Amino acid sequence: MDFLTASSVRHALAIGLLLALPVLALAGEDAAIRSALQSGLRPTLLPEAAPLPHWSLQQRMAHHHVPGVAIAVLRDGKVVHSAGYGTRQAGATLPVDGDTLFSVGSVSKVVTAATTLRLVADGRLALDRDVNPLLAGWKIPATPEVPAPQVTLRMLMSHTSGLGVHGFADYLPDEPLPTLLQTLDGVAPAKNRPVRLLHAPGERGNYSGGGVMVEQLVLEQASGKPLEALARTEVFAPLHMQRSTYATPAAGTPNIAKAHDGEGAATALPRGWQSFPEQAASGLWTSANDLSAFVAALLDSYHGRGAFLPRAIATDMMTEVSPSWHGLGPRLDGAGSTRIFHHGGSNDSYRAWIEGYLETGDGLVILTNGENGAALAAEIRNALSDAIGVGVNPLQRTLALDLGAPGHADYTGIFAQDSGVPMDQRRALADFFDVPALQVRIVDGVLRVGVAGQPRDGAMLALAPNRFVSPDIDGLQIEFHRDAFGKVNAFSVEHGPARAYYRRR
Repeated sequence: MDFLTASSVRHALAIGLLLALPVLALAGEDAAIRSALQSGLRPTLLPEAAPLPHWSLQQRMAHHHVPGVAIAVLRDGKVVHSAGYGTRQAGATLPVDGDTLFSVGSVSKVVTAATTLRLVADGRLALDRDVNPLLAGWKIPATPEVPAPQVTLRMLMSHTSGLGVHGFADYLPDEPLPTLLQTLDGVAPAKNRPVRLLHAPGERGNYSGGGVMVEQLVLEQASGKPLEALARTEVFAPLHMQRSTYATPAAGTPNIAKAHDGEGAATALPRGWQSFPEQAASGLWTSANDLSAFVAALLDSYHGRGAFLPRAIATDMMTEVSPSWHGLGPRLDGAGSTRIFHHGGSNDSYRAWIEGYLETGDGLVILTNGENGAALAAEIRNALSDAIGVGVNPLQRTLALDLGAPGHADYTGIFAQDSGVPMDQRRALADFFDVPALQVRIVDGVLRVGVAGQPRDGAMLALAPNRFVSPDIDGLQIEFHRDAFGKVNAFSVEHGPARAYYRRR
């Protein structure tokens, strides 16, 4: 049994009582989903001889100190499970349900993108025109390298605009909030740096919450409405997302999940939640029921079954914009029946996840109100993926590899990135893993990889004698290449379809 503090034991007992309560079943509810949440949570990586743990949602909520979770699951475009688990606030008794409001962080970007695409469908905006002529009072600033920047909505939504500012800090209830223009220029009380070009537009994929804030400015100036009002007209009302809002909920808002830190303690008191003034990028508040309706609408549009988005535009939305990992808003992975769109959300005290299976019409929504919610959501996603049964996100078994054997000694050394690999191949790695040189060591029988010249590194676990996976960077793998002369002089770094190549220095 996992070690628990006294406070977490009390928390676990409270969650246990709530999880024991009957959850109202939907018509035709999928029994496999219920079973998965009762005993199917699992890690992503597991040693080859280790038994599958069969964790319950109750156990893992207690382990990760997450008081409340809301989950919705779709089959063939229809919701077959929607329920809340645990409490809105630690130590309290009010339960989470399918209508409980959660902050969903960067999932906001996908809803913002859908708002934009509704205007594109109506001919009010164009995907591939320079946005600067549409903006009054603020323009994307030129740089010496890019004296006349031309940035389009397609670039802003796919994170290929070249603009910086990855994400934004939360604001406590008593802190002043910046305006949109203060955010774009990095002027107090904004906490971020100015949103400026770091690269030439279209050159590389570089995740940019700042770029999505430029998208918000385009939307507001083109429509003459604030994002909250525009999204209500274009997304919330048509999809009956009655609980959703880009506005910070007022103190006393009913049925809202309160914020919690990594120990499961309530934070941002006395109101109980932070503010996220960067609305388009991270400011959406919504529920599992509302987000499941949104995921279903995107799936229906992609299949030409719904009127929310024209099929051609939905297909554009669900196609990667090279060299990015993203389409027009969501991230894309897989092929055939494992083709999915997805996006996570990560504000300080809330973690969220949405996913849609483009060919089968399945989907899922996971909302949490704790700082450790991402780890919990990953385990829930594993269980739901197994229950859906299409083969997305399978368990990976790691090998007990004797790295002290002579055949592995030449894995070690310093390897320099081959800058000649095209950005279309490097994709997301050019954003979050753009490291000029890596050092590989074997320490106490463990392969460790880090930035050359830096003391910190990370362990890599073996999947094969020449292939290793990072337990810390989800999905990141390294494959060593042994040539026809028996020498290891290079390795590839892989993340999904993204590839980088490193040669021995």
